[in-house]
Amino acid sequence: MHEHVPTWVTVVFGLILVAMVLALALEEKLHAKKSFITGVAAVISLLLAQSLELLPTHDLTNSLNETVEMPVYIAAIDWGVIAIILGSSIFVDVTSKSGLFAWIAIRLTRASRGDPFWLLVYYSLMTVLFSALLNNVTAMIIVGSLSGVSLKKLGRADKLLAFLMIEGLLTNVGGLLTLISSVPNIIVGQTAGIPFTDFLFTAGPYVAVSTLLTILLGARIFGIKRLSTDDEKAEALALVDTFDEKESIDSRGFFIYGAVMSVLFIVAIATASLMEITRELGMGFIALAFAAAMLVRYRSEVDQFYQAVDWDLLGFFAALFVVINVMEHAQVLDAIGVALSAMLELPGQSATLLLSSAAASSVTDNIPLAAMLANILRGLGTDPSSPLWWSVVFGANLGGNLTPIGSASTVVAVTVMNRYGLGITFAGFVKRAAPFAAMQLGLAVAYVLFFV
Repeated sequence: MHEHVPTWVTVVFGLILVAMVLALALEEKLHAKKSFITGVAAVISLLLAQSLELLPTHDLTNSLNETVEMPVYIAAIDWGVIAIILGSSIFVDVTSKSGLFAWIAIRLTRASRGDPFWLLVYYSLMTVLFSALLNNVTAMIIVGSLSGVSLKKLGRADKLLAFLMIEGLLTNVGGLLTLISSVPNIIVGQTAGIPFTDFLFTAGPYVAVSTLLTILLGARIFGIKRLSTDDEKAEALALVDTFDEKESIDSRGFFIYGAVMSVLFIVAIATASLMEITRELGMGFIALAFAAAMLVRYRSEVDQFYQAVDWDLLGFFAALFVVINVMEHAQVLDAIGVALSAMLELPGQSATLLLSSAAASSVTDNIPLAAMLANILRGLGTDPSSPLWWSVVFGANLGGNLTPIGSASTVVAVTVMNRYGLGITFAGFVKRAAPFAAMQLGLAVAYVLFFV
């Protein structure tokens, strides 16, 4: 990154970022897909940055000290995230053919006895658990697929938007639970020197309360009520009793194979950072490897699964990573970091830092933002026990619930909604998510001020 970039250049690129966010908010009125909007922003940003000589001109060097010729926009893309989305999507799509997800969905539906409120509770808890153990993208893909099956079986497809919205928002809450649940957690935890157990015991109470309140608020807003009368309960139970979890299983052998591979997939993702052989390859490799393992059964017709991949979603992320990378070179993120660090001089600095970092992470990548703020706090000699570290953790994670581009999982949630024909827009997501984000952030502020 250049040591100094003229202020006017940073302002210009900041305006490009704002224009891209506004265009995404008006996506429906512009009749343009997300990948097109971010793609145009990426092209404009790259051309302008190159003309102003902001981009690095040196070639990359790999671990073998070999020069690797690679365009800057290729290196800017976080291929690990792309691989996770691609691999997980294909894995879930193929595994669903085994009947496993329909089987799980029906078992959960039976456990709820047809009560939509308790079904929401079960899926919400599964979302938080998967987000904490795996990653929020994989959690959203799996739980979103299961929710669609359950609600269709119950004849309550009208509640699918509510379920997917609540699950999408809970992925970022679940991502707070452990030190390794999200990249910002890892960055801040390592910089501050917070042990794994301390992180878990500090974040755990907030995650538990926030999950409960999110479920209750979602049930109230979207009208998801418990079955109250005996007639309603009897009718729902009679409907559930007609469900046969085996009807979707065409091959018992493939069903067992899918179940075993799903368990191994979860274990592999959860332990990726602990095993030396997968630590460097990353979770994206694991997702692609398991996708390939599941495709063995359909090896002569894999193209049908490639066609089903949401290429607009992948294109959106690729272009967004390029835009954010250019913004780093134009020092837009530095400007945001400087503004946030200046707020540390104000009263109530923990609350101010939390809310401002949440606002910033709602429109930018929370990884470089978390790294920047962590370095600022370290430079100020901030004590490891200071609540300021937790302000960054909560803000960087929960900011993803303010907009549908604030985190990868909310983008995936909106994509799943549109795949079911629910027609959710940028503005529609913000409007529906606002009460949840306000509650979660308000709770986080109180938690950091009085309990950390």
